[in-house]
Amino acid sequence: MKKQSICRRTGSGWMIARVLAQPLFTLYSTVTLLLTEYDSMPKSSSSSTPSRPALRRNQACRSCRRRKLKCDAARPHCGTCVKTWHAIISVPAPVGYAHPTEPQCSYDPVEGLTLAPDADPVERIRQLEEQIANLKTQLNDQQAGASPSNSQSQAEGSNKSRSISPRPSSEVKGISLPRAALVLDPQFRNDSSSPELRPVTSAKDPFMELLFIGWNTDLPDPATMNHYIDVFFRCDPCGSRVLHKSSFLASMLLSPRDPGFPHSAILHAICASASRWTSQNVVVSADGTRRDSFAEFHAGKTRQYIDKTMASGEDIFSVMQACIILSWYFYQEGRWVEVWIFAGFQTRVSVPLRLNYPGTFSTHGNNSPGAYLAPPKDLRDLESRRRSWWMTILFDRIASVGGWIHAVDERDLGTELPLRNEDFESEIPIPSNPQDLATPDVFIRHPPQYTDSFILLIKAIMLFGRVTDFNVRGSLRAPTAPSKNQNPFFLEGFRELDQLVFEDFLGELPHIYKTNNGITDAPDGGSLDTDLYMVHIIPHAATITLHNPYIDFNDPNCTSTQRCVHSARCILAAYYMLSATSLDITRLHPFVTICWYLAAVVQVQLCKYFIEISDSERESTVWGEINVLRFAMLAYGQRSPIGTRQEKLLQGLMREIVRMTAQKQPLEVGIPLYPFSRNTLWRKGEGNGSQTVSEDGSAIPLPVSPPYEEPGQRVSTPSMGSVQGLSPSSMNGMQGHSPPSMSGMQGPSPSSMSGIQGISPPSMSGVQGLSPTLMQSSPLAWGTGTGEKVRF
Repeated sequence: MKKQSICRRTGSGWMIARVLAQPLFTLYSTVTLLLTEYDSMPKSSSSSTPSRPALRRNQACRSCRRRKLKCDAARPHCGTCVKTWHAIISVPAPVGYAHPTEPQCSYDPVEGLTLAPDADPVERIRQLEEQIANLKTQLNDQQAGASPSNSQSQAEGSNKSRSISPRPSSEVKGISLPRAALVLDPQFRNDSSSPELRPVTSAKDPFMELLFIGWNTDLPDPATMNHYIDVFFRCDPCGSRVLHKSSFLASMLLSPRDPGFPHSAILHAICASASRWTSQNVVVSADGTRRDSFAEFHAGKTRQYIDKTMASGEDIFSVMQACIILSWYFYQEGRWVEVWIFAGFQTRVSVPLRLNYPGTFSTHGNNSPGAYLAPPKDLRDLESRRRSWWMTILFDRIASVGGWIHAVDERDLGTELPLRNEDFESEIPIPSNPQDLATPDVFIRHPPQYTDSFILLIKAIMLFGRVTDFNVRGSLRAPTAPSKNQNPFFLEGFRELDQLVFEDFLGELPHIYKTNNGITDAPDGGSLDTDLYMVHIIPHAATITLHNPYIDFNDPNCTSTQRCVHSARCILAAYYMLSATSLDITRLHPFVTICWYLAAVVQVQLCKYFIEISDSERESTVWGEINVLRFAMLAYGQRSPIGTRQEKLLQGLMREIVRMTAQKQPLEVGIPLYPFSRNTLWRKGEGNGSQTVSEDGSAIPLPVSPPYEEPGQRVSTPSMGSVQGLSPSSMNGMQGHSPPSMSGMQGPSPSSMSGIQGISPPSMSGVQGLSPTLMQSSPLAWGTGTGEKVRF
């Protein structure tokens, strides 16, 4: 019996030695036999058996032998070591120390096979796979000069060998080989990768996929994964900010088992986000809802990692970064419930990580156990934490613009602002940003060495957050809702906030950012700085949110009406400038759809007023501007469903004016009669350019949009008739353009809006109905954009 046991233990080593002499097509069969032999090896008896035989010498685990404890020799960890490990992890770890992830239980290695200290069967299989991969590499080198016919015959032999070999995934319990080596169905491959990707040349031998040892089989193959990563960094304007691009790309070259390899949760989140620009497996339902099975799969996998981390706390920072990327994916999808849940989850996770402290680390606090994370290892680690924290806070602010309480109060944000993008990418040692939200004049003072478009975007969104705080806290204990009959400038803090939002922030931008709105269009290719573009329109959206409850078109001296109309016109003008180029608006930050929606809300109220005073000419002009914003949302919704959802929300708000108007087809005002090309739309023609020649040579009727004059000149606001125009000085001399984004879009008829339920967003809760009283025909002093202040 003893001799037979020795033979069984040495059999595995003997078969490994024989592999060197085996041809390529027998490797897979050899591995299968090894696995089968291992499965048939005698197992230790269960500790639950009453008459458990005594263990042989050195059969107990090393830990129990060293501590002279009873051992049941269970694999992979004995019961005694498991109980000890549970007792250890039941107590929180001290600062700077982490509990072991598994029991410290190991056995003596098996003869004939060199094992790691941990004798886990799965680890043994991995070592077998590595040995096979090395042998395969040697055989491939020897057969490099073989003829194609020999290679083909070898492949056929390999297929025959595989057909008669048992399937290890079904017959070997507890062991799983990489599924990438077994999945040969072309249909499965098409579902897991985008048809739009560059074709990857498949290996002659299907088992070449075994080279990807340790690769997560739920992810696309490495070449496809690298393509998604490239698209993610080029196109995603949100989640990519938390990752250091060069080091991330370098880490993708490591072995998947290397500790420095990116966490699978991050890779799944990148797949979900990047699929917006690559995947074509998209199903659009009748109501315009966009469903991408590829993105849904990887979003679900990311959520599984998040759930696992919530239970164990493992890899918490990497999983938090994946959560940030996934949250922005949900936001672009317009999935508001998940957006709100993830906004709260991220902020609550960040607090125990101490990311809200200066330097993203602190060891002191009020009776707190200290930080969960160790101090940052280097500048890259420190800046990654900063950016992860600020992207979490920005997400919370953006998710709360509808009038919800923020998850973290501004007074609790002690983290300094991040460094510039170029400093982060270059990893040049530079002192931390001296500014945080507690810095005086942080919104109007911008140190050049710590200022770029991303940092200005953070400030703009945080400024919007102050407006949200003011509205929420003002109405929290107010006896009545805000009314157009009250003067908001008498409210405490309103005047200072209005001054900061409406004038000071944009007026104090550095000259290089004030004169550039992020749009660069050139014959050889343009560029779009989406952060800087948003910096120029977010303050106007914040102004509308601040003043909208107090709009009164019947009062010619109503400052809130002046502010809202001016801001809506500025948002429209910024869109006209962008649509006049060949740049893709779907590359904008998704928050732009909210800004368009807020501008459209003002235009809807203005349109209602013109309907009530029977001014059909100016009503028609406003209808055209509303449709411009509607189709901007729909164009954005072609890639990001948030645009389509916001347009539906706007339709619900328009139901009343659609019912009141005398226009025959109000939703088609300003829409071209037939599709035309964006490239030929802005081709310069003869005359004043009021008409554009289409591809077939016929003239294209464009919607009328009043031009803006040069800075310093007073113009008449077309939508307001006799209302004195607003100086476009804050628009940096932008010229008005007709909206080409409506190219090829046929507007729905009013009947298509039947059945749409009107949904009033929280930020519009204070809007009062407009009085039918006629506006005075005399010119109204609605203020200018030259910095003139209204005195009360």
